[in-house]
Amino acid sequence: MENTDILVCGAGIAGPALAHWLRRHGFRPTVVERAPGPRPGGQAVDLRGAGRTVIERMGLMERARALCVEQRGLALVDRRGRHTARMPVELFGGEGIVSETEILRGDLADLLREACEGVEYLYNDTVTALTEDASGVTVRFENAPQRRFHLVVGADGLHSAVRRLAFGPEQDHYRPLGGYHCWFTVHDPALARALDGWFLMYNAPGGLVAGVRPGRLPGEVKACLGLRCEPPAVERRDAHAQRRLLAARFAGAGWEVERLLAAMATAQDFAFDSFGQIHLGRYSRGRTALLGDAGYSPSPLTGLGTSLALVGAYLLAGELAAAAGDFTTAYARYEELMRPYVARAQELPPGGVQGYAPDSALMIRLRAASMRWMGRWPLRSLLAAQFAKAGDITLPDYPLPARTA
Repeated sequence: MENTDILVCGAGIAGPALAHWLRRHGFRPTVVERAPGPRPGGQAVDLRGAGRTVIERMGLMERARALCVEQRGLALVDRRGRHTARMPVELFGGEGIVSETEILRGDLADLLREACEGVEYLYNDTVTALTEDASGVTVRFENAPQRRFHLVVGADGLHSAVRRLAFGPEQDHYRPLGGYHCWFTVHDPALARALDGWFLMYNAPGGLVAGVRPGRLPGEVKACLGLRCEPPAVERRDAHAQRRLLAARFAGAGWEVERLLAAMATAQDFAFDSFGQIHLGRYSRGRTALLGDAGYSPSPLTGLGTSLALVGAYLLAGELAAAAGDFTTAYARYEELMRPYVARAQELPPGGVQGYAPDSALMIRLRAASMRWMGRWPLRSLLAAQFAKAGDITLPDYPLPARTA
């Protein structure tokens, strides 16, 4: 391989996972990230199916388990906080809505970044232009000097800058699902104790959802608010307007919502985004490829975004190594392996966003009733098939060069 310099855009889950495997296969990855540094905290994500297999092949499973958040399962609650339905972790063999291996997104990102020994990270920066020629790609950054790379991979999320530069406007590839959500951390020891290890979810008429789940630290609660609505008249980066929108929509919703709104107003890790998917005719164009949410976001409703990111990183790096850096062959093989897995992962669970956020009191009661039946036939088999998608791919074995001292 004459040129092994590869730019990876995004330091969430997909980017560091790719950088790890590229480094192991003898490439020289550089990771660029818009944030000023590693992003701490975040909500819990699942390690399940083939995604868990990738973590095991990285040799990180033991450390990941040590960072896992202990949870008993998912419980729906009413306005008074009474459980109306439960799905314990063990109901689907540890592979249900709440899996037996749940880790905070920030903890997983830290673990993956630490596994990228020797990889260069450029924080507080992003790509502003890509100019490709016969021998590589000239990349312009917002802050760093212009540089040349053999290949570029966009792993920069749902609103990918790389995808916009190489594939065109976001609206050409983004499919909205009719909802929005936010997540943030609450420091409230009393609320943390009240959870008793459960991920509690509350539905209110009007398509409103509030959820709280245990954090990893004492007194820490991870909160989320979701709602069904048309695109709100707020800018994607205007957190103040987003907070105002949520406060107005959730006012008087009941349960612990006022408590959560008060915490949201000052939360340092507040994040807001839409429920949507990315659909592309190809995952690559020329020397640029897309990975994870940038190329095929399934939406948080599926619970499979982390699996897609980890599996995609493993396959993309492995195929580049197998093709000795011949990106045309490697990208084609990467797509051939990933596309069926992506197609199944993007299938929404029963009801989609309507099932997640029912809009009437009657539908909320029906949702609770259906969850109480999830452990029985025929719903059990339907749900088991949904959860099994994470493992619905056979991962090739890619030979790794011996590690050097």
